[in-house]
Amino acid sequence: MSTSYLAHAKPAPACAVRMDLYTVARPLIFRFNAETAHNLALWWAGNVVRGPVRWLARAVHEVRDPRLAQTLWSIAFANPVGIAAGLDKNAVAIPGLAAYGASHLEIGTLTGQAQPGNDRPRLFRLVADQAVINRMGFNNQGAAAVAARLARRYAPVAASGNRPPCVLGINLGKSKVVPLDQAADDYRVSVRALGAFADYVVVNVSSPNTPNLRDLQGEAMLRPLLTAVRSELDAVAPPRAGRRTPLLLKIAPDLADAGIDAAVDVAIATGCDGLICTNTTITRSGLTLGEAQIQALGAGGLSGAPLRQRATAVLARVARRIRQLPAAHQVPVIGVGGIDSAEAAWEKISHGANLVQVYTALVYHGPGLIAAINQGLIRRCEQAGLKSIADAVGRSL
Repeated sequence: MSTSYLAHAKPAPACAVRMDLYTVARPLIFRFNAETAHNLALWWAGNVVRGPVRWLARAVHEVRDPRLAQTLWSIAFANPVGIAAGLDKNAVAIPGLAAYGASHLEIGTLTGQAQPGNDRPRLFRLVADQAVINRMGFNNQGAAAVAARLARRYAPVAASGNRPPCVLGINLGKSKVVPLDQAADDYRVSVRALGAFADYVVVNVSSPNTPNLRDLQGEAMLRPLLTAVRSELDAVAPPRAGRRTPLLLKIAPDLADAGIDAAVDVAIATGCDGLICTNTTITRSGLTLGEAQIQALGAGGLSGAPLRQRATAVLARVARRIRQLPAAHQVPVIGVGGIDSAEAAWEKISHGANLVQVYTALVYHGPGLIAAINQGLIRRCEQAGLKSIADAVGRSL
């Protein structure tokens, strides 16, 4: 056992206490509707987790061990666990959320134009299923406003000045009012505003909550879109020292096998550097709710525990497809969907995920979840006799 792990194993009890405290607080939090609770959690991370409180949060939640570290796209990730897009849409709480121990945070989804999103109510907890349904509709302040906020706080990636305390991904979508045939121009607007601040950029064409957005996943529309975004990103953040800003594609779990394969092939052919598997699902299979209750909740994307199996299946198919490519074209994959424990994270990693992201599980388990996952991944590496988490990637393929 490494001395590094021994030196940093002591926070585990604090992590357990932190999760227990959240368990105590959760009934009070759940007295608020889901969107109000979301906004309160974001306000807390942005306004309370500061100064000494932020230092304490990092002391409790950070798990530092060289076995968890990886370098992907020439970027150092302290551990494999990140926070998915959708939690901090407008980049208002980056330092506070980073203090919860995530190696990376994906802000957004951001669009070229500011938009209020869909009508409320639009976010629902399914407590018995440890799930959430959302039809938020890319509510955000717009690329220009968020770029101005980032410029006030952080230097562009190419500069030597202040940078966020974790790897920063920026997730981009299409403005609702923009027609599909003008989508590329709309994404270009966002890239032009935000690309210089991103450690990596994500093209989101897989949310079910913007009308017809998922049509962009088809090869005929996806190819010119990704080509345009790649070109704009290289113009805004020119490659340096042999490294360009990574561009990732986020896909839906509802694609058929042929659609998954086509998305991978187009992504690689157009210069994408990775994929994220997966977004939310429009299916409702496996829920404990009755049909009438499900219908009453209405449309939206389902996330959380019920998505785990399908998200892993899509991830595994993507990873296998990528492994069939020449080594020069093999790219990392990020696994998302139903990750609520070290076991679930290990499942994603062993099925091809280099990194994983959490979101819905934070609603049910609190920010201590990230440390619990990282501690559990260390134990699993030890049990499997692996020197690093990177050695676990794809073991079950």
